[in-house]
Amino acid sequence: MSNAKPPIGRDTRLCMSLAARPGNFGSRFHNRLYELTGLDYVYKAFTTKDLPAAIGGIRALDIRGCAISMPFKEEVIALLDGLGPSAAAIDSVNTIVNDDGVLTGHNTDYSAVRDLLDDAAIDPATPFLLRGSGGMAKAVAAALRDRGHRTGTIVARNASKGRALADLYGFDWAAAVGGATAPLLINVTPIGMAGGEADALAFDPATIAAATVAFDVVALPAETPFLRAAADAGKRRITGAAVATLQALEQFVLYTGVRPTDAEVAEAEAFARAG
Repeated sequence: MSNAKPPIGRDTRLCMSLAARPGNFGSRFHNRLYELTGLDYVYKAFTTKDLPAAIGGIRALDIRGCAISMPFKEEVIALLDGLGPSAAAIDSVNTIVNDDGVLTGHNTDYSAVRDLLDDAAIDPATPFLLRGSGGMAKAVAAALRDRGHRTGTIVARNASKGRALADLYGFDWAAAVGGATAPLLINVTPIGMAGGEADALAFDPATIAAATVAFDVVALPAETPFLRAAADAGKRRITGAAVATLQALEQFVLYTGVRPTDAEVAEAEAFARAG
């Protein structure tokens, strides 16, 4: 462990998050890493019904960084001064970094998803069904496209958003799963999320049975109905919990310029999931 974290004072840097339904994971993960690395930072989760005012507050109060979650990932772009390469490539922001009043948007979801697909050694020739069409779906679709995936279907009830996303990355679109199957299933919707459609399956049992890999970006709970059904069917799984940790780690590095050790990350993750 590094030097003890200084007590909160006038020089303490504030980082935050904005989400429709704030959770505890980010706050506990970042704050625990500040303790382990001895950094004079503090992290707090917020929600808002006035996004422009919230972003103005980040600039006015010199808040160092802000994580952006649903449903603000695309809407926030017009309020920023610029985009880093990851966010510019997919027009979706999950991270804001404030450098002396200049707000730059980044997307650490993209890098997390791509790293997890690489770690799982998913063959780019693997066909997929991706359910969802929001900002996180853009990050996942871009990661798939950039890994070389060419055969896949975006499943989205919103025809205009679903078609637009599919066309943007060269995939097919369908309004519903229907009887379709694919070796790789990816849920990028709130289905299965705590506080929402918590008991619903993102894919039906027959579709799960025909698959090889189940990937759910929902982070809370760590075991969604989709992932439990996949485990029961003996399928390989990639979890939203893993996405949450990797993307939060990259946010931490962007905010602080410090990269924690693997042991520190593991301790912060365990601490975050215990709360």
